[in-house]
Amino acid sequence: MQHILEELEIRRERARAGGGEKRIAAQHAKGKLSARERIALLLDENSFEEYDMFVEHRCNEFGMADQKVPGDGVVTGWGTVNGRVVYVFSKDFTVFGGSLSLTHAQKIVKVQRAAARVGAPVIGIFDAGGARIQEGVDSLAGYADIFMENVLSSGVIPQISVIMGPCAGGDVYSPAMTDFIFMVKDTSYMYVTGPDVVKTVTNETLTHEELGGAKLHSSKSGVADGAFENDLEAMTQIRRLVDFLPGSNRENAPVRESYDDGERVENSLDTLIPANPNKPYDMKELILKTVDEADFFEIAPDYAKNIICGFARVEGQSVGVVANQPMALAGVLDIDASKKAARFVRFCDAFNIPIITLVDVPGFMPGAKQEVGGLIKHGAKLLFAYAEATVPKVTVITRKAYGGAYDVMSSKHLRGDVNYAWPTAEIAVMGSKGAVEIIFRAEAAGDPAKLAEKEAEYKARFANPFVAAQRGYIDDVIMPHSTRRRIAKALRSLKGKKISNPWKKHDNIPL
Repeated sequence: MQHILEELEIRRERARAGGGEKRIAAQHAKGKLSARERIALLLDENSFEEYDMFVEHRCNEFGMADQKVPGDGVVTGWGTVNGRVVYVFSKDFTVFGGSLSLTHAQKIVKVQRAAARVGAPVIGIFDAGGARIQEGVDSLAGYADIFMENVLSSGVIPQISVIMGPCAGGDVYSPAMTDFIFMVKDTSYMYVTGPDVVKTVTNETLTHEELGGAKLHSSKSGVADGAFENDLEAMTQIRRLVDFLPGSNRENAPVRESYDDGERVENSLDTLIPANPNKPYDMKELILKTVDEADFFEIAPDYAKNIICGFARVEGQSVGVVANQPMALAGVLDIDASKKAARFVRFCDAFNIPIITLVDVPGFMPGAKQEVGGLIKHGAKLLFAYAEATVPKVTVITRKAYGGAYDVMSSKHLRGDVNYAWPTAEIAVMGSKGAVEIIFRAEAAGDPAKLAEKEAEYKARFANPFVAAQRGYIDDVIMPHSTRRRIAKALRSLKGKKISNPWKKHDNIPL
């Protein structure tokens, strides 16, 4: 018996060694941790239960029969994050460059299916060189099997991808179908085709960073939802994100004990809105002063900065926050902002997370570039997302809510449950100046004094929240300092909310 136990431990040590000390040292030299070190940081101490440690590939072509490493380039299993179950796979660059074989894919699929069965998030850590060429179509089949599980699990369990090294070719499409993608600055990149292929086909000379680095994807393409400084920060922040999320769509948003009084008032908010309606202010100040303990996990902070999306808590309950940001493009809705917010709203709705919407929007971005880019359809995505959402929705209009953008931002007309406005709110088709120039074009043309008089009349009549309140489109006009208290009370009242959409196989959102 003893020799059998010793043999087991020898095999375990061999599997844990991955590609060996030399290759692990090479990882460290690049500023990267090994696959197992990343899992150890992500999960609670000693909670990891590994699957398929001894699995090896079954390829005999191109001399591969003599090159077998237990685990086959990916570490899989489950553990806990702050006591809650999560499933994880971590690609091991030290073994065949983390390339995907059929057995490698089967290990990942096993974890994906197990997560879906028990209702737990799945976290994929990517650091790999793509398909294992020696396996040919088998590796492509493995990718497709993983993609299928991504699709079936979408909206069922949270799926999070962390890119911590190369991620190219078929490897990029699995993260693309997950709920969130995060990258690590300077050490990770993702693209469909690499610099060499691009050079051959288009004659462009680009570095890995220029073609698919963390800065590009987190600020320009919008592919990534954030970029972290290093592996340690990445794993720490993913742990933080998981705390905001339910295990599956069968659960309500998580609630944890809160020491922040739901009745707290913030008198400083009474002076947040500048006297000059064209002067910006930081909407993040309102968010941080409204949510529990100023704890806000922002999604895609460097992309489409004119809209803010992220997770927070109110009286301990997880909520999603969507807010226009006057500090960037005056908070206008453009293509990128619409896409970013629509996807976030749909995630919250899929996983029973209430949505708080803070509105200061002057409208949709005008211009040929936006129209040619399809602003009409992209803007409709956000409208669609809010309209179909059945979770509790609480909206606060702080200043401007003009035109169609008023409708889109979780208005009462899109089944907003509780809609508040500050006394500074202006709810109208457009700003006073533009409206007057159209309405009184003939009467006051070329007469600045007359235009000014009419503009003052228009402001007095429409540049306030009371017209909308008189019609029941706003449930109450509230004092800014009581925003947290009113949102908290609204969420309490909505805990039993139950509505459903008409039966359908699925919707057809304007993609």
